[in-house]
Amino acid sequence: MNLSIVEYPDKILKQISEKVEKFDKELHDLLDAMYPIMVKTNGIGLAAIQVARPKQVLILNIPEEDGEQPIENLIEMVNPIIVKKDGEIVYQEGCLSVPSFYEDIIRFENITVNYQDRDANTKTLEANGLLSVAIQHEIDHLKGILFIDKLSYARRKKFEKEYKRMQKEKKSSK
Repeated sequence: MNLSIVEYPDKILKQISEKVEKFDKELHDLLDAMYPIMVKTNGIGLAAIQVARPKQVLILNIPEEDGEQPIENLIEMVNPIIVKKDGEIVYQEGCLSVPSFYEDIIRFENITVNYQDRDANTKTLEANGLLSVAIQHEIDHLKGILFIDKLSYARRKKFEKEYKRMQKEKKSSK
């Protein structure tokens, strides 16, 4: 399966992902193909919509202290739902679909997520800190929300201007 990261302002990123009903080879192939592209692009999380697949599927792999992301640390979530949230944390987020842009975003510090694994087994995960932030960021993708949508009006306008300038520079350097 040949996947590539969809970048802002592609409209597919605003699409709401569909619940997964079939836990079949197609789902397994998608999950298997998402991991290498996430690691290759230095991501810690990736939602299926970011590779143009509007399904409620996401993967996460928080790097270890040495920066490695061993596959045994991979978390695959299908149909995730946050069932408990509390506290507040501000984290500087980036996104593979909005390259080279980082911004402080307010998230819940502690969350509990119910989800299914690739074989439809129901799981529950309690997360805090970076893992909590990453899960919330990826679940937002499944709802058609980008982290830049959480910026204040003034900051969003500044982002749009900066991003257009960066895109022009990117094109002119080719």
